[in-house]
Amino acid sequence: MVRATTLRELLQRDGCLTLPGVFDGISAKVAASIGFDALYMTGYGVVASALGAPDAGTATFTEMLDRVRCIAGAISVPFIADGDTGYGGLLNVDRTVRGYAAAGASGIQLEDQEFPKKCGHTEFRRVIPADDAVAKIRVAVDARPSRDFLIVARTDARYAEGMDAALRRADGFLNAGADVLFVESPESLEELRRVAETFKGATLLANMVEGGRTPYLSTAELAAMGFKIALYPGSGFLTAAGALQLVYRHLKTAGIGTGSQAPMLPFADMNTLMGFPAVHAFEKRYGPARPEQSK
Repeated sequence: MVRATTLRELLQRDGCLTLPGVFDGISAKVAASIGFDALYMTGYGVVASALGAPDAGTATFTEMLDRVRCIAGAISVPFIADGDTGYGGLLNVDRTVRGYAAAGASGIQLEDQEFPKKCGHTEFRRVIPADDAVAKIRVAVDARPSRDFLIVARTDARYAEGMDAALRRADGFLNAGADVLFVESPESLEELRRVAETFKGATLLANMVEGGRTPYLSTAELAAMGFKIALYPGSGFLTAAGALQLVYRHLKTAGIGTGSQAPMLPFADMNTLMGFPAVHAFEKRYGPARPEQSK
């Protein structure tokens, strides 16, 4: 599906982009229908929804690539896709970047954790040597099909080695050609400001996770600091899980699906969201005529 506006073009505009986390076809279609300019395919959400497992290095390249294809086929707005650690060594990074681009993503996020990686707001994260991490970004930059495919370089060194180490790694990523710098989980407003001040003029991403390690700010607040992308990866799947709990509990106790506190999209609206009007138009044009049509 052709993307009308590239991520690079969007980032040249004033202000800060708000990227919601999407994880399947429904969440991608809902986010696109709301009018977001770009989206983010969240690894946590994909692993949780596709495997029912924690985001702890359990998903494979092929499993994640399948979800990239799903989301790319469902929407026409650009999106960044979580590529974890690149699923191996340098050859794997090369393959991952080429695969994600061919599948329809507009950019890839790559991180410097040891394999198996873990969610960036959880414990026991370790990082690979800095030189190895920089080499992965160089490979990713060379593997992409064009400059319109963005390389988002993430470091988890703040947790593993401290803020100074994280900033040094981010500087190495920038020199290696990364388009977007992502210092994961700063733990105070002062640390967020330090990232922004250290890399003035660079394209910076801040990750806002409800209940996470980083102070939770709005897009406007992050824009005032100097960030260009405000990422909200968990808002969708956290809300979806909460709503499912409500409706399933109600169904279990009341024996009926309607009437719970969870909002429920009308069936007709769901059909429209998923594209049934186009299916009906197709059937009218190519399908067998119904009796009333042949009279």
